Amino acid sequence: MADSSRILLTSSLLLSMQVAACSEPVAGSEGEPTTSGTGTDDTTTTTGDLPTGTSGVTADTGPSEPTATTTSGTSTTGEDVMPEPEVWDGEKLPWEEFGRWTWVPFPDSQCRDGSSTGIWMRYGKGPGLAIFFEGGGACFNALTCANNDASFDPSWTFGWDGIGLFDADWTDNPIHDWNVVYVPYCTGDVHSGSRTDVEVPGVEGLQQFVGYRNVTAYLDRIVPTFKAAPNVLVTGVSAGGFGAGIHYDRIARAFPDARVTLLDDSGPPLANDVLAPCLQQQWDDLWGLEDALPADCDDCFPSAGGGLVNLARYLGEKHPKQHLGLVSSTQDVTIRFFFGYGEDECMPKTINVPAGEFEAGLVDLRDHYVAEPAGVWSTYLVGGNGDHVWTVGPRFANTYVQGVRFVDWFADLLVGKAGHVGP
Repeated sequence: MADSSRILLTSSLLLSMQVAACSEPVAGSEGEPTTSGTGTDDTTTTTGDLPTGTSGVTADTGPSEPTATTTSGTSTTGEDVMPEPEVWDGEKLPWEEFGRWTWVPFPDSQCRDGSSTGIWMRYGKGPGLAIFFEGGGACFNALTCANNDASFDPSWTFGWDGIGLFDADWTDNPIHDWNVVYVPYCTGDVHSGSRTDVEVPGVEGLQQFVGYRNVTAYLDRIVPTFKAAPNVLVTGVSAGGFGAGIHYDRIARAFPDARVTLLDDSGPPLANDVLAPCLQQQWDDLWGLEDALPADCDDCFPSAGGGLVNLARYLGEKHPKQHLGLVSSTQDVTIRFFFGYGEDECMPKTINVPAGEFEAGLVDLRDHYVAEPAGVWSTYLVGGNGDHVWTVGPRFANTYVQGVRFVDWFADLLVGKAGHVGP
């Protein structure tokens, strides 16, 4: 299945279930990303055809972020975790002509069913590298696992080519000419697991939740290939939005001289009253989620009673010279569905988190977890609908909130000028 439909199909399936249940180049030799202006009215629209146009304001280069080398060792449950190298010095990725999507297999990587996977990549002539984490649900019970891909078939042409964030011809897209690495999703663990041979009740076979280990292997080749990139974007949608946030710290440390921007599309780590601690603990028990979290994020660990929301605060405080962003609808039906498994102390039923509670959780995240240090985090909250994901379809170009077009807000995020937009 082409990946342009994998995320959208997962979302539509979940919605229907709810009704039923209730040279070897290095980037950045010259140039900077560009951004265009924003409007002032309060209308939100998400319709219309993809426009064409050009952008205008040239960005400055951001200050570098001091880093320290770290290693990961043994998981909290005693299982081995693939160690993070102190120096990323793997074999460089193969050279392909500019603009061509190429599949790079990683034979030692694993999908949830034990088959191997890899990455898609496209070389560009622009001033940066984008690392994109694919979305597509999660696997933590029979229903969610049944609608989450357990393998990845790279035999088809790259399905997102020319769409949204991956449109190489539309110059309003601020990363249209960047190098892009696309990380497929087939581990069911928001790219963050470190457990092998896991039994999930009601699911046939043993599951390999090894997204974190896979990303470690990818980075060991990505970093040396693009080590000179002055701009790095870490992004993803839905499950990939969670993955982007979880992996941001290690990627920022791997590129110490770059402006490293985070854009979490529809993967908000909300407080315990919306993302229940029992659900966070369930994910940790199955996937080994805590092994992927930064060791010095003291308040982030589910085994201590939840706290994934504190990852957002941690990233802002640790990387105060970088720029981090979140886009979400205030009533995102897909994320409310998944978070609904935490309702009533994780009782086994299918019920969405109420829309008002979810919106209040987003506002709480914005006002109390990412407000300081000022100017690090930016948010783009789309009110009044339950839509899901914004960077990989027509919403990328055609969404306006308070007169600010989403793609322009994104361009501003890349140069540290975005701010908070929305209710």
